[in-house]
Amino acid sequence: MIAHARRITAVCALGATLAACGSAGTSGTARPAHAKPAAPQSPSASRPPTLTPGPGGLTPVFEHGPRTLGKTVALTFDADMTADQGQRAAAGEHFDNPDLIGTLRTLKVPATIFMTGRWAEQYPAQARSLGHDPQFEVANHSYSHYAFTADCYGLPTVDAARMRSDVERAYTAIRAAGVPNPMPYFRFPGGCYDRQALRAISGVGVTAVQWDVVSGDAFATDADAVSRQVLDGVKPGSVVVMHCTRSAAPTTERVVRTVVPELRKQGYRFVKVSELIGETNGHR
Repeated sequence: MIAHARRITAVCALGATLAACGSAGTSGTARPAHAKPAAPQSPSASRPPTLTPGPGGLTPVFEHGPRTLGKTVALTFDADMTADQGQRAAAGEHFDNPDLIGTLRTLKVPATIFMTGRWAEQYPAQARSLGHDPQFEVANHSYSHYAFTADCYGLPTVDAARMRSDVERAYTAIRAAGVPNPMPYFRFPGGCYDRQALRAISGVGVTAVQWDVVSGDAFATDADAVSRQVLDGVKPGSVVVMHCTRSAAPTTERVVRTVVPELRKQGYRFVKVSELIGETNGHR
């Protein structure tokens, strides 16, 4: 049977490494109305599409694309590694998942990878490979994978005064690893944010990207249950959150091999987050 959201949230609480497996946003956090879409960009515009900031310049938040512009879906994968997990990596724990990336390439599935700066430092060759492959786009998942609100699945927290610098440090680390053009998209660790967090990072110029489909792959051992949860949740314009960390999301590669052909059979086309945001502009 499909795992319920309550069960997934409880599993997420078991570990901070992949806290983004929780539902979008958390209780007690502010969830501002969707920001207005930016004016459509000309075909010659070099900057990827973003949403217009919210009231007072707050960082805009994106959860899914239009429901009426065809069957598109974006698979997103969080490359999670916290700032203090270096010893675990040195001891042999795998925070990467090359087989998953290989399967996405074999199946020709475009995807958006939300990468922490610490992950990029640990796996620079993989970060560089992803950053130079037009099938993928690399976005920001913070440097430290510490939470931007309190009470976020047990994650350590970032002080408000350091939130912007944490995001900027991630971009620095991702570029230093060889990713030439990381996207202006940011995913809060754990999906946890409030108005203070949105205000703190507003000067970076990013669109915060959440999701509307929780895969439940974090710490999961039943690939079939995760696959069913994804397939039951996807709608036109959906953003699916998954993970590319072997040690804490061991079933994800099998889930992708199941979900991708089934969604294609249903008429879905896989796109990157940037395409969904681009479709959103002018169609809210």
